[in-house]
Amino acid sequence: MRTPCCLLALGLGLFLLLSVRAADERVQSSKILAVFPFTGRSQYIFAEQYLKELARRGHNVTVINTFDSDKSEPNFRVIGATKIHELMAAFAAAGFSQPAGQWKMLSMTTEFLNMLTANVLEDAAVKALLQSRETFDLLIMETVQNEALFGLGQHFGALTIGISSYGTDRHIDELMGNISPLSYNPMLLSSRTEQMTYEERLWNVWEAAVVWLHKRLVHLPSQRQLYGKYFPQAQQSLEQVMDSFSLMLLGQHFSLSYPRPYLPNMIEVGGLHLEQQRKVQPLPADIAEFVEQSPHGVIYFSMGSNIKSADLPPSTRKVLMETLGALPQRVLWKFEADQLEDKPENVFISKWFPQPDILAHPNVKLFITHGGLLSTIESIFFGKPVLGLPVFYDQHLNVQRAKQAGYGLAADLWGSNSTELQSLIHELLDNPSYAEAAQIKSKLYRDQKETALERAVWWTEYVLRHEGAAHLRCASRQLNFVQLHGLDTWGVLGAVAVLSLLVVVFVLKHLIEALCYVISKRRRGSENKLKEQ
Repeated sequence: MRTPCCLLALGLGLFLLLSVRAADERVQSSKILAVFPFTGRSQYIFAEQYLKELARRGHNVTVINTFDSDKSEPNFRVIGATKIHELMAAFAAAGFSQPAGQWKMLSMTTEFLNMLTANVLEDAAVKALLQSRETFDLLIMETVQNEALFGLGQHFGALTIGISSYGTDRHIDELMGNISPLSYNPMLLSSRTEQMTYEERLWNVWEAAVVWLHKRLVHLPSQRQLYGKYFPQAQQSLEQVMDSFSLMLLGQHFSLSYPRPYLPNMIEVGGLHLEQQRKVQPLPADIAEFVEQSPHGVIYFSMGSNIKSADLPPSTRKVLMETLGALPQRVLWKFEADQLEDKPENVFISKWFPQPDILAHPNVKLFITHGGLLSTIESIFFGKPVLGLPVFYDQHLNVQRAKQAGYGLAADLWGSNSTELQSLIHELLDNPSYAEAAQIKSKLYRDQKETALERAVWWTEYVLRHEGAAHLRCASRQLNFVQLHGLDTWGVLGAVAVLSLLVVVFVLKHLIEALCYVISKRRRGSENKLKEQ
């Protein structure tokens, strides 16, 4: 017969078990709002598989992006704030592609980011969502300096985590309280790597200082104004919502770039878009025939989703066609038009290619790319050398890293001639060191205990399980710039050192003066005695 104490213990154990199970069920069925305000499709492609995996695991996922979706999937809803593409046409026509100084470029970027912010919050479906009584457990926010959008977290009473397709930068470090020394962490938009000369380090600090100043004088005031406009009843200030991130998922990995410091709640998920569990699919029949019947191998050429080959200037297209037409290899060229006038016979054009399946093919020998991070990661994953034709943003840095690691070379898309491009292509194809370096990078990246997707999902649910995981937050977020970098303490120590030095100098000066006085007095006394004698 069981005693009352045994029955009480059994009941308590059963209660705890049911409580834990209920908590797990709540985590597995959380309501998640994900916001991707950027117009570049690649930023959303980076996170799409991750968001759909959360939905497959039972979470109810609502996505706000600028593309919409015509597919209906369980637990997955998309709100498309698509008007931005109309605005982008006018924005691009306003001369924003002209060369400009750093301050002007930052101001134009702020104007662009403000437009993205307003586009999301002005969308009719987003307004309806804001005015509804719907709540969310978690906000997943693409962190592209749309700080006013971070207010969605406090509006819906949700935890907030960030996701960045390009990894971290000065702004994300500031959000999380992380410190990345400028001595070996290059500014994202530069072409510098972690191996910097003195002059490069000097420019790195200068550019960081300009960015820091512009953010406080121009960017944040404009975002603060948008925050007040669209969240007039907010219970938190903009600074408070900027301090609300529980986790940051970063589209980088040390094997893809270089080792750098991160806080425990900054997680590398570079390659998140790769479907690593997916088997390589056979190529479509026409592409497969073109690839497999090429005796000298195949070159794959794509400028990504944001840059269209069909929109390149005629002079640039002419140089590219002369280059590709002179090669013995066949070329797959992602070209966003039905026809390409004077297309070389060895070139196959299409508006779309199954890029991972093409790069996985053993007869594909080289990837000519714009240097976007997703394409760079895919080239590493499949072990293909690259010829980079960078145009903007982080593409220059990605191509420089490929050069530094020995699996790629770079060319100027606008200034290179056919002879120069052919020489670079032959070097990449004929020198086996580039393919070997690509295979080494691939081996390093693939050697992980779990996929980036598995890691991202686990950490997302970790934050949900632990209600924000406040224990991961660093105390650095409570410090201002002066305190964080120890300028106040170093200032006091420096002042004490200088003061001590001045005291020592003062004492020595008076000691020397006293000594000189004593010596002088003795000399006069000796002289007087001699005179008396």
